Amino acid sequence: MTVKTEQQNEIRRTVKKLALVVVGMCFFVAALVPLYDLFCEVTGLNGKTGGPYVFDEAKTSPDTSRLVKVNFLTNTNQGMSWDFWPEKGAVRVHPGAANTVSFYVKNTTGRPMIAQAIPSLVPSSAAEYFHKTECFCFEQQLLQPGEELEMPMRFIVDRGLPRNVQTINLSYALFDVTERIGLPADVQNSDPASPIAGG
Repeated sequence: MTVKTEQQNEIRRTVKKLALVVVGMCFFVAALVPLYDLFCEVTGLNGKTGGPYVFDEAKTSPDTSRLVKVNFLTNTNQGMSWDFWPEKGAVRVHPGAANTVSFYVKNTTGRPMIAQAIPSLVPSSAAEYFHKTECFCFEQQLLQPGEELEMPMRFIVDRGLPRNVQTINLSYALFDVTERIGLPADVQNSDPASPIAGG
């Protein structure tokens, strides 16, 4: 066997190995979504909460026979330098009753920024029983440098919540979406010291 033939065989083996790696990577990527969904189902992480909920207080009475503890957690995504905190760390609520809590943000940078809060709920099985009628997470928040904003969140824990669920953890992650959304022209050209209301 000549050196040239041996080199060609080695190249073929390398190409076959690389092709197998590429195929394996494709299968791995395709499996990520169902694996992630399974992980969330098993661990209860990343429970999604729904959009705006229409609540008629006249048609619903609170279940005063029990209390559910709702914990509020906040964090900022990497690269998001705002301060973000809840008014209270937790509240105890009667299922079926409307409740209001406030969250606060402060733009600690020297430039206007737009933020978006993404909620998740644990246990995920409680997500369908947690209803928000008003939430800052339904829209982006635009803050000028140094501006602080109070953001109310109004919610109801459904009376149908299983009795074995006694605690719900509602977490908000705050993301910087300034580049993706883009600042309005009037904000780009405005005096950075002049306040502007958040969205």
